[in-house]
Amino acid sequence: MAGRKPAEGSPESIARANRQRLALEEGARAMADVQQQAIAVRKNMERLRALREAKEAEEATAQAARPDISNKKRKKVLSK
Repeated sequence: MAGRKPAEGSPESIARANRQRLALEEGARAMADVQQQAIAVRKNMERLRALREAKEAEEATAQAARPDISNKKRKKVLSK
């Protein structure tokens, strides 16, 4: 019976199995954290993009409503 392994295992193999189990659990937690952070970043980017687009649309509307005075001044300056 020299080739058989004991049912419980050696202390080293038990420790190695525990380290592997802990590493798997920590890896799963780390992956979940990374995914949550990625979701948060995408949501923030979406929020900022919406704010930027709203601001740009507001500026475009204000620019369109404002009369273009710069061309009139140039014409007067050029005609002198």
